[in-house]
Amino acid sequence: MTLDLLGAPAAGEPWLDAASSWAARTAAVAHLPAPVATIDVDALRHNALDLVVRSSGVPIRVASKSIRVREVLDAALALPGYRGILAFTLPEALWLASDAGGAHDDIVLGYPSVDRAALAALAADAQKAARITLIVDDLAQLDAVDAVAAPGSRAELRVAIDADASWRAPVLGHIGVRRSPVHDAAEVTRLARGIARRAGFRLVGLMMYEAQIAGQGDDTGSGDAVIRWMQRRSGQELLDRRGAIVAALREIAPLEFVNGGGTGSLESTASDLSVTETTAGSGLLAGHLFDGYRAFTLAPAAAFALDVVRTPTEDIATVLGGGWIASGPAVASRQPLPVWPQGLHTLGREGAGEVQTPLQGDAARSLRVGDRVWFRHAKSGELAERVDRYHLTSGDRVVGEAATYRGEGKSFL
Repeated sequence: MTLDLLGAPAAGEPWLDAASSWAARTAAVAHLPAPVATIDVDALRHNALDLVVRSSGVPIRVASKSIRVREVLDAALALPGYRGILAFTLPEALWLASDAGGAHDDIVLGYPSVDRAALAALAADAQKAARITLIVDDLAQLDAVDAVAAPGSRAELRVAIDADASWRAPVLGHIGVRRSPVHDAAEVTRLARGIARRAGFRLVGLMMYEAQIAGQGDDTGSGDAVIRWMQRRSGQELLDRRGAIVAALREIAPLEFVNGGGTGSLESTASDLSVTETTAGSGLLAGHLFDGYRAFTLAPAAAFALDVVRTPTEDIATVLGGGWIASGPAVASRQPLPVWPQGLHTLGREGAGEVQTPLQGDAARSLRVGDRVWFRHAKSGELAERVDRYHLTSGDRVVGEAATYRGEGKSFL
């Protein structure tokens, strides 16, 4: 099957009726051995189209880290409103730019690379060099390139600056993730001028990812008022600072793109007139961390089922596997979430285990050996690293399958 998201969305949003939705998905994969990972095509289509609406006409670059399935990447990019890939490693980008990986011609790295073999491959291939944009935040990263291939002996390489989008709040200090060392317009301009002076490089873009807004839910039931206050203040500060940075950079180089945002901030990022494109990835498959936002509701597109293999007590059922943990601090929110049957939770002293996961709750009393429990992963990319394929479902039918990177024999990070 070639995954097609251009068709009509499912009538009535069937995933809103949890009982019938999970019953249908259970029936669809009843003949398949666990663990079984699925993507509901109708839910994926809903999410993909909803992201376009939320981005308000600003093109969306697809974050491959959160997908790791070429068929899903290609299906999203076939929709009006999507343009280009944000890759997470240079070897991945080289593969995606090759004929074997789909010959994608607009790939931006989300993170710097000092992979000598990959840099040498990029420098030796003019076509791939034209398709891939490196991300930098330090001239030392350009030194790493030149140490592999001198400017006069290689193709010109496209580079974009990753500027820190965190909020350095008065009194509170740093709020956001620790990414780039360049934060204000003066620091970014100094780096841009250094790039402009270097032979063999061309500055083409800017990326600023506001994790404290895009990756922080504001409807989680804990500290929401504080989170909303922080995001309003941080958003206004970023609007002013990003605008100043873009204006300064355009005096140095004709920028092709200004990238910002993520699934959780598409509305606010798209409203910034200095931004030419947004980014989204997790919003397609809908990990459970993205349930805690006021501005949007995602359909649970991706999910996986595990089998009950023992019942150690009358209110505990244990499934085989389950410890598929997302990146970030090792807290409960990064664990897979049991979603069906409802009323199950992991044990505080065990959590989701590598080989088994005990689940407790009223629903566990009716579970028997051989029954299935459905989980949603926390973010998006971690599930694809554990399985070689997703089974594509629609209602109570399997309508195809899509290989993950792992299923195609690729493991990039």
